[in-house]
Amino acid sequence: MSDYRAPIEDMDFVLQHVVDVASLQQHDQFGHVEATELAGILEEAGRFFSEVVAPTNRTGDVQGSRRNDDGTVTTPEGIPEAYAKLVEAGWGAIASDPEYGGGGFPTVVGLAVEEMLTSANMGFSLGPLLTKGAIHALDAHGSDEQKLAYVPKLVSGQWSGTMNLTEPHAGSDVGALTSKAERRDDGTYGITGQKIFITWGEHDCAENIIHLVLARTADAPPGTKGISLFIVPKFLLNEDGTPGERNSLECVSLEHKLGIHCSPTAVMAFEDATGYLIGEEQTGMRSMFTMMNSARLSVGLEGLAVAERAYQQAVQYAHERLQGSRPGMAKGESAPIVEHPDVRRMLLTMKSQIEAMRCLCYMNAKAIDDSHAAADAEVAAAGRELAEVLTPLSKAWCTDLGNELTSLGLQVHGGMGFIEETGAAQHYRDIRIGAIYEGTNGIQAMDLVGRKLPMRDGAAVGDLLDQAEARAGSLTGELADLAKPMIDAVAASREAGAWLLTNMGDHALAGATPYLRLLATTIGGSLMLKGAIAAQAELDAGASGDRAEFLAQKLVTARFFVEQIVPSAVGLVPSIVSGHDVLAAYRPVF
Repeated sequence: MSDYRAPIEDMDFVLQHVVDVASLQQHDQFGHVEATELAGILEEAGRFFSEVVAPTNRTGDVQGSRRNDDGTVTTPEGIPEAYAKLVEAGWGAIASDPEYGGGGFPTVVGLAVEEMLTSANMGFSLGPLLTKGAIHALDAHGSDEQKLAYVPKLVSGQWSGTMNLTEPHAGSDVGALTSKAERRDDGTYGITGQKIFITWGEHDCAENIIHLVLARTADAPPGTKGISLFIVPKFLLNEDGTPGERNSLECVSLEHKLGIHCSPTAVMAFEDATGYLIGEEQTGMRSMFTMMNSARLSVGLEGLAVAERAYQQAVQYAHERLQGSRPGMAKGESAPIVEHPDVRRMLLTMKSQIEAMRCLCYMNAKAIDDSHAAADAEVAAAGRELAEVLTPLSKAWCTDLGNELTSLGLQVHGGMGFIEETGAAQHYRDIRIGAIYEGTNGIQAMDLVGRKLPMRDGAAVGDLLDQAEARAGSLTGELADLAKPMIDAVAASREAGAWLLTNMGDHALAGATPYLRLLATTIGGSLMLKGAIAAQAELDAGASGDRAEFLAQKLVTARFFVEQIVPSAVGLVPSIVSGHDVLAAYRPVF
């Protein structure tokens, strides 16, 4: 079992040199953010999550959350105490609006802090993640009265939030839900129905739980157009805003899951529970998508964060495990397995792709900051468009890689990785959900091809590819030989994108998933090159000591990614353009 150490220098490097966090100071909202001080802030956050939250990861997995006979839920040992310390420290509120008691930092800084929380304990992190989504939905669509009543306590973490979409018969097809909302004379609604897969739906960490629940009124049309969104608190509020009478809702069971055992995944039953309409009737999906879009980037971040922790453990094990000899060693002497080329290949495969994921997720968050904070309408629109394109890439590519890289980390451990006591298997089990929830990765690929690729007739994606091509073409000196693999990847992405745009429908959908992998890998490679250019410039300027070694390793990971990861994605073009015919001909039988 390894301890978690937040990769502060890596995070700060991406913030400074890849996403250019300093440029956010041009927005009045972030004028107070000193980019040079971020490393110190991240250092303190890293200390907190390493010391306070990371030690709960193993206990949370082994003990899990449990439902008691009275419907309450007890989280694993140490979780309520760690949650209380998180609330006291305020790290969960760092990127929230100061009007509600938040720190006012950019989304991208908040995402870096969130990465540390998720690496420390993914199951624990899901509570604050869902609360953040509830804050976004209420801030965007709630009334002034609702914001005042709920958002400050959600921002502080004194109260937590949930998202209630899924029902036993309505998963990805949310429009099939049947939960009812009956109007009452006092303006409230009676909410009745059952919801499943409700993350942190019941627990013992916060003094109130604010459920955001999708339901439909009796006269609503079928499908998603007839859905409304309601605030359904666990405890109704007294006149002074404090939690009062218990609402008519209950956690009837907890799911037994492959991973994230720390996180209580509840089946929630609502029996004429008091609910408060958010916005107008039949606008629930628009409101809920505000919450879901926020969550999708955070779920993508989970792939990065859990892979980072798996990598750290794999590196530690590879240094400690003695097995096999190396040339020049005495007979009978064994070497640490880190000395073997294939183990180094596995570790570098992990490390390079983790760095590429961090670049992509942070760039996505920076685009969100520009979209919300820029006074210039064109800058805001460009940020919004970029965020729309990058979100399915962040969510799907990073969680797919999370699955692959945690598996690779387990492989580094050999047979001991398959044994639970090492903890390597937990990372593999925990992140498996990432590709499934908040819109399966297949849905993300369909969204990319069906909605994002056609934006401006392909120009939204085309602009990203233009930037990648220009960056590759600018390479000189030590990096010049990395131009060709990137230019080839750009050409492959253009070819595949053009084919998809002219073959919409089932043909395009059949190639959507490999296209997402190709495009994300190409953009990831371009961002790795951006970091490599900055690292080389700093080395040329005379960096020395530990900093020089850090920068030299940046060149190593970028080279490996561009030379070995990118070409494998280029090879996906034939599967992208093969069309739907072979799938239509397939007859699955049982």
